[in-house]
Amino acid sequence: MSEANYDLNVILDPNLSEPQLQTEKDAVTAQVERAEGEIVALDEWGNRRLAYPIRKLNEGYYLIYRLRLSSEKPKAIEAALRQRDNVMRVLVVKDRPEWKTRKESREKVVAEAGA
Repeated sequence: MSEANYDLNVILDPNLSEPQLQTEKDAVTAQVERAEGEIVALDEWGNRRLAYPIRKLNEGYYLIYRLRLSSEKPKAIEAALRQRDNVMRVLVVKDRPEWKTRKESREKVVAEAGA
């Protein structure tokens, strides 16, 4: 039972009031705690335009969580959050360190080429 870092991306209905928004955030926190995980960080993007309409809406309220979980828990969190009425999309992605190094090395190559 190994632990790994995950990104949990949640898109909520953009028309939620502040108390409704807090209720949804509390629900995410509860699901992570139930899965014996830990929220490392929350990046709240707010209302953003969607790439395509979801439920006839062109905007969504974005919440990006960084989690530390055991490897069999993300599917349970994802399934539980999909049941909520105000949640439009849920995506859990395993954080892979090699993605960051690849991006950094590309930036370095581009910078050196320009110099």
